[in-house]
Amino acid sequence: MSRLAINWSRLRAWSASHDAELRLCVRSTTAAVLTLAAAQLLNLPIALWAVLTAVILTQISVGRSLKVVSLAVLPARAHDLAIEAATHMLELMAQFPPELFAGFRQDLDRRALGDMQNRIGEALGRLDRMAAEATHERITRLGAEPDQRPLLRTMLRLRHDLVMIGRAGMAPLPEPFRSRLGAYLARVSETAADYLRASATVLLARQGSPSLDPVESALDGHAAEFAALRREGFTRQLSDEAVERIFALGFALDQLRLHLRDLASCVAELAPTRSVAVRDLAASSGGARQ
Repeated sequence: MSRLAINWSRLRAWSASHDAELRLCVRSTTAAVLTLAAAQLLNLPIALWAVLTAVILTQISVGRSLKVVSLAVLPARAHDLAIEAATHMLELMAQFPPELFAGFRQDLDRRALGDMQNRIGEALGRLDRMAAEATHERITRLGAEPDQRPLLRTMLRLRHDLVMIGRAGMAPLPEPFRSRLGAYLARVSETAADYLRASATVLLARQGSPSLDPVESALDGHAAEFAALRREGFTRQLSDEAVERIFALGFALDQLRLHLRDLASCVAELAPTRSVAVRDLAASSGGARQ
């Protein structure tokens, strides 16, 4: 591959990862230029104030609500940008469970694992910035959308769950845990990834929340087999380090279950309507925990 092609590929990857920031930059710049042109055509005495006003209104993401210049220039509100950022983060997290859970069967590439966590951290940072803007938008009472802070907290907790699972999987499980839990962990990985991916899809479309039943069933299967291994006394034969990792994995999976329930509640809250099943789930889990 030529140097030009490599640089072009890098540029495309960078622009894709900074889509929200680039769109805001284009909106602000275009709003300023158009406002300056209009001020000059109207012979305003001090055009600077009009330009500054256009830029400020664009920056606080209320352009669509106030029908200012940015209505015609890539219109977007902070709420929509935050939803897009959350969708991107969910899609990113959905890529990683198969690789993380593979560590319970074989050695992981620690550098690749660190890269995964860094990418999720960057996505969380973008979501945090967009959610802060959305909160400001709601405070101005120009937007009636639900509060996005519970979604941000839930995404942060899900990221912590993946970090804990990654740390527990830094070395393969000892036997017989590896052979007896392998199929259950693979199922948890598959269903969790599918659920994160499906949640991203319905969140972007505002269509409620997908069913958690496959994930719950997979986690129940793992918990039952792990309990059987404990009853049979296999944990007593392990080193302290191995016991610590195994119980850390169990704790991480329990937290993953709780936080996926919170995600279901958050996604449902951000949808226009809520199904009976999702409403019952939100009530039983207490919604996104404070």
